[in-house]
Amino acid sequence: MATRFEKLVSEAKRNVSEISLQEAAEKAKGGDALIIDVRDPEESAASHIPDAKTISRGTLEIEIEELAPDSSTPIICYCGGGGRSALAAESLQRMGYSNVKSMAGGFKAWQAEGLPIER
Repeated sequence: MATRFEKLVSEAKRNVSEISLQEAAEKAKGGDALIIDVRDPEESAASHIPDAKTISRGTLEIEIEELAPDSSTPIICYCGGGGRSALAAESLQRMGYSNVKSMAGGFKAWQAEGLPIER
């Protein structure tokens, strides 16, 4: 039986677009999107996607407008496994951001694919 969190994430994933690891890597490399690590700061400090901005899930709604004042800014959210980023993307959409995606599989999948990371 799914937990309440899993149900919430499943519903969020129905409401947001997910982006593949490969597509996210291309956009990150080209600077074509704002990459936001919504994990806790300690998680991000250990290792993260190069040039990603860390805004933890708990402060995202407070901090996003300073980082992305234009609501049409392309944004890719990621977390450890894809749950928190789906919730974050859904929240940003509710705030009026129109070009938000959640990275499928999260940072764990990114690392498993051998994509670049910073420590």
